[in-house]
Amino acid sequence: MATRSRPSHGTGFTLIELLIVVAIIGILAAIAIPQLVQARVHSQEGAGVAALRAISSSQANYATTCGGGGYATDLSDLVRLAPGSANAFISPDLNVNGVQKSGYLFSVERNGAPGTYDILAATCNAAVEPRTSSFFASAVPAAFGTTGRKYFATDTPGTIFMDITAPIVNPIPPGTDTFK
Repeated sequence: MATRSRPSHGTGFTLIELLIVVAIIGILAAIAIPQLVQARVHSQEGAGVAALRAISSSQANYATTCGGGGYATDLSDLVRLAPGSANAFISPDLNVNGVQKSGYLFSVERNGAPGTYDILAATCNAAVEPRTSSFFASAVPAAFGTTGRKYFATDTPGTIFMDITAPIVNPIPPGTDTFK
């Protein structure tokens, strides 16, 4: 008696096997995506703090070398070149008040604290906006919750302040948390 061999049809995946794999991938994605979003928000918050530190150090450099002892009240004045220099005081991606970078909106203005006064001396880079004895810089999330969950600010001494409920007002109120 001769046995007949049957052709093999079991070389692929069954529908059940494919559904199980898709379900496993869906579960892993449901676990990983919120963590990825949170990591992205944390990195943008860190970039916001780094940009405020860059603004603060640029302001100090500007005041001592070009601003006649005064601080810029607009980011556009920190981008203007000093005569004989090929470098601006700040990176060109922070070139105007309200600029968006890393999910945050940045601006610089005259500090509203009592005792702040205008500086009338000329600048070496023909600054357009008036200079001041004290500045206030802020970083506000472009889309709160999506691009950042914290508001940041700094002023002339260079301390970075943080608030999780609302943008920090000018001048920075006493008791505002410092960034750690």
